[in-house]
Order: sequence, then C-alpha cells, then structure tokens
Amino acid sequence: MTRLEPPVVWKHFATLCAIPRPSNREAAVRRHLADWAVAHGLATQTDAAGNLLIRKPASVGCEGRPGVILQAHLDMVCQANSGIAHDFDKDPISSVERDGWLVAEDTTLGADNGIGVALAMAVLEAGDLVHPDIEVLFTVDEEVGMGGAHGLQPGLLRGTRMLNLDTEEWGEFYLGCAGGCDVSVKRHCLTEPVPSGYRGRRIAVSGLRGGHSGGDIHLGRGNANKLLVRLLRRLEKITDARLVAFAGGTARNALAREAWAVVATPAADDAVVEAFLTTTQALYRDELAGVDDDVTITASPAEAATSVNLGDQSDLLAALYVAPHGVRTMSVAFPAVVETSNNLGVIALENGEFSANLMVRSLRGSGTQLLADEIACLFSLAGCQIAISGEYPGWTPNPQSPLLALCREVFQREFGTEATVKVIHAGLECGVIGSKYPDLDTVSLGPTIRGAHAPGERVEIETVAQSWRLLKALLAAL
Repeated sequence: MTRLEPPVVWKHFATLCAIPRPSNREAAVRRHLADWAVAHGLATQTDAAGNLLIRKPASVGCEGRPGVILQAHLDMVCQANSGIAHDFDKDPISSVERDGWLVAEDTTLGADNGIGVALAMAVLEAGDLVHPDIEVLFTVDEEVGMGGAHGLQPGLLRGTRMLNLDTEEWGEFYLGCAGGCDVSVKRHCLTEPVPSGYRGRRIAVSGLRGGHSGGDIHLGRGNANKLLVRLLRRLEKITDARLVAFAGGTARNALAREAWAVVATPAADDAVVEAFLTTTQALYRDELAGVDDDVTITASPAEAATSVNLGDQSDLLAALYVAPHGVRTMSVAFPAVVETSNNLGVIALENGEFSANLMVRSLRGSGTQLLADEIACLFSLAGCQIAISGEYPGWTPNPQSPLLALCREVFQREFGTEATVKVIHAGLECGVIGSKYPDLDTVSLGPTIRGAHAPGERVEIETVAQSWRLLKALLAAL
C-alpha cells in the first residue's frame, strides 16, 4: 500500500488498517496517533468524550492568520461476508489493488473515514506545506450515534473554519446533510413446545449487496430483513409455520445483507415448503433484477424444540411486515436528494426475546420526529417497548459560505473544472459540531469511496492523490 501515491497518505492508512478500530473501541488507534504526534513535537489533547485533538503551528510567514480545523472520525463500520472468520477486535484489514481501486474483498475497508484520518495525518507530518495554525480533530463513535461529536465541549476548538474529510465523492463539496435518530423496540414473547411431527429449518436470505443506509437508501437494494419477514408471512398462509428464532442485519446504519430464521413446519408439508422456497427465490430475483441479482434463499435442518406463541408471532411479523424501510419522501428544496428515510437495520429473536433497531434520517428535524413517532406507534400496537435515542441534528446548508467560495475557487484553479456542491442524505458530524460552535464555517470533501458499510468497500486510488493535492492548495489559500 505504501507504494501508492502519495506515500505520505497511504502509509498512515496502512497503519489504520493494521490497528482494529470498531466503534466504541478506538483506544488503541487513538493512543497510537497521540504517541506519534508527541514524537513529532505536536501538542495533543484528549477530551472527556475520547476525541483526540492535535495542534500544528502555522508555517513560517503564516503566523497570525485565522486557523483551520481538519476533522475526521476514527471508527469504522465492521461488516464481513458470511463464512469469513474475521475478528474486528484483533485482525487487521486486508486489501488488494484492483483496476485503480483499493478493495477489501470480504470485509469493510474502513476508508470511511480512515482515508480522511490519513489525509489529516499527512498534513501533520509534511514539513513543506504552507498553512495557518491547524487543529486536527479526530472524533470517536461516529458510526454508532456520533457519540464523540455529541460529547465535544464548547471552547475546545479555536478555529472558525473547518474542513470535514468524510465525503465519499471526489469533485463534490458537501454543504449539508440529514439528521436522524434510532428507534429501538423490544418485547418478551411467550413460547410453547413445537408440535410433534414438525421439522425445523434454518431459512436464510443472502447474496445482497447491502450498503450505506443513508447514501445508498435510494438505490432500491434489497433488505434481507424485509425479504425474510415477507417470506415468513407468505409461508404462514400455506402451512402451520412456527417461528423459533430470527437474526438479521448487523449494523443500524447498514442495509441488511443477510438474515435467517429458524421455522418449524409439519413434516408432511416438506414438499410444499421446498417448492415455496424455490418459487420465492425466483420471485425475488425477478423483482431485484439489475439491483441485487444474486439474492439467494437457502434452507438447512435446524433444531426446533420451542417456538413463539402463535399470537405473539402474528403480532411481530405483522409489525415487521408493515414497518417502513427505504425512502419516505424526496426533498423539494434539493432535487434528487432524499429528504426522509428509514432503515430496518437489525432484528433479533432468541428464546422468546425480540428486539429490532430502525434508523430514521431526515433533512428536517420534524421529518425525523414524525417518522420515528409513526414507527413507535406501530410497534406499540404489537406490544413492544419503545426507545427513541441518539437524536442528532442535520447540517443546515449555507450557500453563502466564504469557505465554500474559496474551496470552489481553488478547485477550479487546480483542476480546471467546476466542483459540484451537494446536500446529502447520509449523516455527517458537521451539524452536531456546528450546534456547539455556531460560528463555524464548514465544508466537507474527500475521495471517491464505494460500498461504504458493506464488504467489498473500496476507495479510488487516483482520487486520494487528487484530494491530497486539493487539501494542500486549500491550506495554502487559507
């Protein structure tokens, strides 16, 4: 990886790939970065939330100019393909170079937001840059509710201009994003013995592409949770299906790629069930053609001693069946941008204990609240306990931003073309940080990343070099 250009960026990314950094467990990577900074004569500070701040004085001749903040998050979404034995708490991330991209084939790569961290580290290391005072803010827990940004204290940062390095499309400056919240539901279900003469099956839905629950929500990709619930509801109509267990999705902010359920049905209906599974796979492949062509349904024998009471089973599957997933509304103010959406991210049912997590996003705070309340009402009708948490504000666009004007000017000068300005449906920390520093002028930028939050995540190598060139030019202009 260090032979890639520019080496000063890629060597830091290689280090990040070698140090595990799941959300809520960033201590090791934070310690490494802080020790590195001290060894290079830079001042560091770790706040109560676990965020790391590193300061670099202005280059000669730039003393006294207004400083700039570079911001990225340390954690990554940890997803692996089924059957891949990867321990994200211990194992390094493996990657390969292919057709101009750096790819993690069977896990997430962590380019979101490791490349942003690596770019900031390169700025701290490079001794030949022209720049004002620099503050580099590395936040924690971004992927599980933006805990680090929420815990950031007013008064820590000195600058009034911030470059967020968490954008995933080269040639675009982000100027606004959605806010959101989590809706968590749970319920204890009665259980009863599976009748004699019933056979247990583990039915799995797999082969889906998955992706980012914000950035990819509009692409119409399959959600394994929704597909499996739909299958189970149809199965109830053709046989006496008894639900034993369910597990689907692994992250609130990732589209569910895989889900499985253990179901008991009368052995006498085996042929009917097998035929049904075959026709359902064909139906799903037809519906998802060109989007998720590899959707697959498999079945294998499974133990099935006790199942959920039929009344509770009906309540849960009905609620999950009608639970919203995908785009709710599109923005009128920002054409082709999703305004409000929901992701049915994680479902679990074991020994009668049911839980699910749904992530709501919206460009409007009222939109987040409305959809979250609808979901809460729905699951309350199914006898569930509801918790709405992790609310974070959106980032309100400021088209008159002086920093944006400068970014566009520098981009035009460096690359001879106009950059695009966008508002995105995914969540960035800019809104949360801006709520604590209301005078902060912020723009987000970065290289092209595809498949964030899913195995196969990749970053386009050339755009990393372009991002480094742009960042150097921006610092000089600032």
